Amino acid sequence: MSADSPRSQSCTCIAPINIAVIKYWGKSDEDQIIPLNDSISLTLDTDYMYTKTTATISTELTKDSIILNNEEASGDGVRFQNCLSEIRKLAASSKHASTVEKSKLKVAIVSQNNFPTKAGLASSASGYACLVFTLAQLFELESHKSELSALARRGSGSACRSLSGGFVQWFHESQPCVARPIAEAEHWPQLRCLVAVVSNTSKAVGSTEGMSRSVKTSKLLEYRIKHVVRDRVEEMKMAILQKDFVKFAELTMQDSNQFHAICLDTYPPLFYMNSTSQAIIQLVHRYNEIRQNIKVAYTFDAGPNAVLFMEEAELNRFASVFHAFFGSIPHESFFRGKIPDPVDSTKDVEALGPDKALKGQVQYTIVCHVGQGPKNIDPTG
Repeated sequence: MSADSPRSQSCTCIAPINIAVIKYWGKSDEDQIIPLNDSISLTLDTDYMYTKTTATISTELTKDSIILNNEEASGDGVRFQNCLSEIRKLAASSKHASTVEKSKLKVAIVSQNNFPTKAGLASSASGYACLVFTLAQLFELESHKSELSALARRGSGSACRSLSGGFVQWFHESQPCVARPIAEAEHWPQLRCLVAVVSNTSKAVGSTEGMSRSVKTSKLLEYRIKHVVRDRVEEMKMAILQKDFVKFAELTMQDSNQFHAICLDTYPPLFYMNSTSQAIIQLVHRYNEIRQNIKVAYTFDAGPNAVLFMEEAELNRFASVFHAFFGSIPHESFFRGKIPDPVDSTKDVEALGPDKALKGQVQYTIVCHVGQGPKNIDPTG
């Protein structure tokens, strides 16, 4: 740094998770992280769930370092270095001397998720999106959001979707391969999301290894790519733009089911859901039957934790039923975020046929809505 520059400088940002309703599973290019198909996701608000990252550059640092969830990680990790080296290239080519100067310094990263990591809740997506966004802010890059999306993709494929708020599509054939918004967060204000935390345990087979195994062995994945997903993406876009919840819900559940069918079709098979996940699926279908319409949808990524969608008018009623089935702690402790109002669910529960064995099988549930992309939370940011 120049004589009048500070010896060190830091920036702190937060980034959201995104939940895919049309799934990404499998790559055509492992190194560049190019997916086999387009995917569509919803960015969740950062009121309760987010990754927080602080990046520091200093003349006194002698190597790059990264601390993830209070544990030191390898600063030489391939994906971390992919993101960092690309950011440095952009900074080095800047027209601003101060940005060029910063590109030469080593960086210390401290990153923390406030939700379960490696448990199928898109922690790598928010993590790498936050890393790239924070570094861009720190280096004062004048990059377009799509450029940052391409950089985040080099860390974790789905991270490219967390650079935008609202409803987002990741285009597998675009050059560069980036994600772009379909609609802003405010487009569908009535849409609500429950994130049901069944397990905090990291999955036995990570997504990268699981995808690779599926690409090599699953004939169902081949069929999905050739015959299913392209039309499904277009149908989902239309459902979102028209705010057609029934169609949105049907497609979301069908795509989640097909993803997990592919996992079972993989050899050796991949088991990401558990018996509680299956019980949640059964409850949603039974609940929709007694409501005589599709009022709730589920989706599961590579883990047992459920993400449930509904419109605001249905939230209090379904949340009370869900707590009656799966909660063993008080309503106000079971739900986090904007707590739904409890309602008398006796008749619904009786009609659904309660199972006492399910009580306590969901640890807690986070109430979310569709939200914005990353943001700088420094007082001066």
